[in-house]
Amino acid sequence: MTAITLLGEAQLRELVPLDLAAIDQVEAAFAALATEAVAMPPILRLDLPEHHGEVDVKTAYLPRFDSFAIKVSPGFFDNPSLGLPSLNGLMLVLSARTGLTQAVLLDNGYLTAVRTAAAGAVAARWLAKRATPHVAVLGAGEQARLQLQALSLVRPFERVTVWARKRNNAERFAADLSARMKVACDVARDPHHALAEADIAITTTPSTEPLIQAADLHPGLHITAMGSDAEHKNEIAPEVLAAVRYVCDRVSQTRVLGELHHALEAGALDARATFTELGQVIAGTTRGRANDDEITLCDLTGTGAQDTAIAALALARAQSAGAGTLFRNEATR
Repeated sequence: MTAITLLGEAQLRELVPLDLAAIDQVEAAFAALATEAVAMPPILRLDLPEHHGEVDVKTAYLPRFDSFAIKVSPGFFDNPSLGLPSLNGLMLVLSARTGLTQAVLLDNGYLTAVRTAAAGAVAARWLAKRATPHVAVLGAGEQARLQLQALSLVRPFERVTVWARKRNNAERFAADLSARMKVACDVARDPHHALAEADIAITTTPSTEPLIQAADLHPGLHITAMGSDAEHKNEIAPEVLAAVRYVCDRVSQTRVLGELHHALEAGALDARATFTELGQVIAGTTRGRANDDEITLCDLTGTGAQDTAIAALALARAQSAGAGTLFRNEATR
């Protein structure tokens, strides 16, 4: 008889807040990609264009964990018109020793949101300069808010400039952020003005056309680009990548669906070149930022390693707290 732990979104929000422990857990996953025999297959993607839907499946085995996760992440973008959320999903946690299911995490995408924001904080921790008083964020959705929340744990900032395609969304975001985080927040009329004085810029949009151009770059800027998680998405102009210190979460992924994909396709970068992964910087095998004037960019597409790491943290905390509902799966022969 095998006991499977069932956990819902409300429980997971209590067990796995966006805190330094979550950031450190995701950082460990990046380091593992550079130092351990991680097994991480390519992303499985299913498109349902007639329903404006897509489903991604990600997984990875990291030797440092006794379990691994398989994440199913649907996005159905007509759902709001039906009174339903666009994003949902779940994670299955299985034993790395036996393959038996240990937990079903019905998080509705919450753990993905946390690990994505944590990855942005890890990128800033290792690639941004120490003093970062001004942050620009492109996009005014949940991930924009979470990225700033995570960033505040590793880099203090005093001012935020936000840009969004719908100005009223940016204005609501600015008012909420100012009240909640007690920092000055203003609305930019376009991405260029958002980045003009920024020390860190974070892109969180589903844009299919570049928002950041080479003219927006200035000494000391760090860019965390996390919106291009599909082949058709593109937030950064190809020539930008040729002018910065480029780092990514996984080269094999960003060659296919990240900002690197577009730069290679446009001929802005040599496809035969060697590109740096964030885990290599963390492990100390490759340098990150060289000085305060260097311009850095981290291309984040989201990895199965991050999903396994955050799921392992959730399961460990659930077991420690005795949380969740146990389902007894008795096999019949």
